[in-house]
Amino acid sequence: MLISGIHAKKDVQIIVRFAAFTRVLALILQAVLNALIPDHEADAFSPPRAEEPLILDHTIEMLFSGLGRWDAEHFLFIAEHGYLFEHNFAFFPLFPLVLRSVATLLLWPLCPFLTVHGRLLVMVAIANSTLFVMSTVALYGLSRLVLQDRKLALISSLIYCLTPANVFMLAGYSESLFALLTFGGLYLLERGFTIGACFLLSLATAARANGLVTAGFLVYLPLQRSLTQVFNKGSGWHYSWAALKFLLSSLLYVAVIVLPFCLFQFYGYYTFCLPSLTEEQISPAFLNLAREKGYRVPDAAAPAPSWCMKPVPVLYAYIQDVYWDVGFLRYFQLKQIPNFLLALPVATLSALASYMYIMANPRFCLHLGLGEIGKKKKEGKTPTGLYCPKVFVYIIHCSVLLTFGIFCMHVQVLTRFLASSTPVIYWISGHLLLSCEPLLKEDKNLAYGQRQNTLEQNIYHFSLMCINNPITQLLMRWRTCSFPTHCILGYFISYWLLGLSLHCNFLPWT
Repeated sequence: MLISGIHAKKDVQIIVRFAAFTRVLALILQAVLNALIPDHEADAFSPPRAEEPLILDHTIEMLFSGLGRWDAEHFLFIAEHGYLFEHNFAFFPLFPLVLRSVATLLLWPLCPFLTVHGRLLVMVAIANSTLFVMSTVALYGLSRLVLQDRKLALISSLIYCLTPANVFMLAGYSESLFALLTFGGLYLLERGFTIGACFLLSLATAARANGLVTAGFLVYLPLQRSLTQVFNKGSGWHYSWAALKFLLSSLLYVAVIVLPFCLFQFYGYYTFCLPSLTEEQISPAFLNLAREKGYRVPDAAAPAPSWCMKPVPVLYAYIQDVYWDVGFLRYFQLKQIPNFLLALPVATLSALASYMYIMANPRFCLHLGLGEIGKKKKEGKTPTGLYCPKVFVYIIHCSVLLTFGIFCMHVQVLTRFLASSTPVIYWISGHLLLSCEPLLKEDKNLAYGQRQNTLEQNIYHFSLMCINNPITQLLMRWRTCSFPTHCILGYFISYWLLGLSLHCNFLPWT
């Protein structure tokens, strides 16, 4: 037990160092690439600045403007001005609220030198880097509990540091916050802290709409525990009480997860269906932008939008339908083949994980992981790693997200959609590396901070030691690595770099 605790502590140190290193490197690279590559003139949301630049704004724009491209403009605008345009409601409120609150609290000394927008850009770099590092630790803790395999948990967490959704974890998007809340909430749920897990997963729903899907965990895992208790005690009274307790608690948990979504939709209804603002109260610059681009603003003198008249007026669904043209099979067009190809690697990893798990546990999957409860365990150890019984519900969660993403979403967002929502793509990648890469099969190749030379005081040596881990060891021995390693790490690193170079210059990316 003591040895396991020491290993876990060293693993966390390695993961934190590598995650922090990749964040710093990504920040430097996006600034360099943004300076070297001319910005593309994209037809994207680009509101006028409300304030005149101050003394440090130009410097901050040079360093961090790449973090405010595409949808990040929406989050920054909401953090600065609130939900003024109807289509802003496609972006959930927790991340803008965190940005504005923390920027106001921590960066107030910079007020004379930076505008609100400039301070928000600085806070994007700080907050998302910090949230990402925290999410790596949460993923490691969750992986240790679910996989029951320290090696795989470590490798998976290190691979997560090279996530193909890298730029979205760094830029002004809610992915890093959502990943932290999701992985952290699931970690607490696996530990049995259901109320704490429910709270974090509820906050995840306030950050992104796909947090609603995590309600399935709050039904499935408590159901497993209830059935285990019933079979252990075996009386009719315990069966009735457990069934009633499970029913009531599950309804409560699901309601808590759904509540942020419902409150946000109510706020949208109140803003546009029962508006108190008039056009005269809106900034002329924003009003001109709305007229030029066709954006709707709340106006008490104008007729109510059509979606307000529906029996269940859900603004989010309306925006996805009308503004983004999101719907079942709408993206299945010949011109979208390049976007399907961009999403193919992450879709392949997710589908492969499901296929391998089902093939390894067909009977278990057929009974939804509940059929073996109460039966005496046969001789032999319970599988660990990717084929561990606990992985089943995560495979189902990943499969649901994958199916929905392919058939009902803009498929190019599938990479960041899955990369920030499910640990399965990192588990399957780590599993394949450990299975196919000879350099990782021995414990000595997972050693912690092995000395590569005798110059312990050398600065280069010190920096190398800070990022020394199994993944960087593989990269340094790239020529001797196996073909699957080339494919997996090649995919992760190429998307890690391409995202920075394209997205930060207003070029289309996933």
